[in-house]
Amino acid sequence: MIKVVSILLSIILFSCGQKGTGETTAPVAELKKAPTTITPSFDADSAYAYVEKQVSFGYRIPNTSAHKACGNYLVSELKRFGAQVYEQEATLTAYDGTPLESRNIIGSFNPDKEKRILLFAHWDTRPYSDHDPNPANYRKPLDGADDGASGVGALLEIARQMGIRTPDVGVDIIFFDAEDYGVPEFAKEKYGDSSDTWCLGSRFWGKNPHKPGYKAEFGILLDMVGAKDAVFYKEYISMRHAARYVDEVWEVARKLGYGKYFINANGGGVTDDHEAVIEETGIPCLDIINYDPESAKGFSDHWHTQNDNMGNIDKNVLKAVGQTVLEVVYNR
Repeated sequence: MIKVVSILLSIILFSCGQKGTGETTAPVAELKKAPTTITPSFDADSAYAYVEKQVSFGYRIPNTSAHKACGNYLVSELKRFGAQVYEQEATLTAYDGTPLESRNIIGSFNPDKEKRILLFAHWDTRPYSDHDPNPANYRKPLDGADDGASGVGALLEIARQMGIRTPDVGVDIIFFDAEDYGVPEFAKEKYGDSSDTWCLGSRFWGKNPHKPGYKAEFGILLDMVGAKDAVFYKEYISMRHAARYVDEVWEVARKLGYGKYFINANGGGVTDDHEAVIEETGIPCLDIINYDPESAKGFSDHWHTQNDNMGNIDKNVLKAVGQTVLEVVYNR
């Protein structure tokens, strides 16, 4: 995640990253489903383990063996939880013309339900540490424990809970690829500063959804949701297109006792996967993202640096985000 630009009326910072669609239907889970009247308890230890597992594969950069292995793992986990899984492969083009063998991974729960909620995160990692304090690290890839793995880890735990106690609505969990391959700081003079170089996987899915005419009531993006001292302001683009749902999520978080994380105030805008989905599908989406408009960088100090590692991940933050999302889903 991403780049920063300014917008009118306030200094609002923006950040963000073809073969077709294959479908695999997972076997029906043998575990008997429990009643849906009670919201499951989000297990922060489990979510942390999912974050750690992704990092253990190495740098999840398209065209690498680590990327392929991690993608296979994500598919297998969604199947294990009883989701109907779709794998959407596409050769996308990076800012410098590099072809990126990319894969969007979709897990659908209650696929026959008309009323649906979309939950998503990006699972690739940035190939550059272009905001590292040491210029010698600018061209090095990073672990992406927070930027990438934290959102996916939280969604894997949510998927696990749905495999045990199915919600009343349909839920589609998407792990978008090639979000974080945008123009690095050191290459802007040569390649420009276009936001189109980010969020490639979500943009592709928006133009080519896994089901033609796909619709959802709303969507929630989780991005950088695991760091210590994280704060989640009401993001500008989310408020512009999905204010009703932003207010609902933040109110749920407050009632659950997570108000210190979910700040009831407007924040900056980020060009992220939610914007691509909104523009391509019209589905109102919101972004839960650790972004503080009052801080020097907007993002955490470890953002796009070699320090984006497991040492930053806080189980309490994962719990706050995951439990809030579960509460929203299970009480519709």
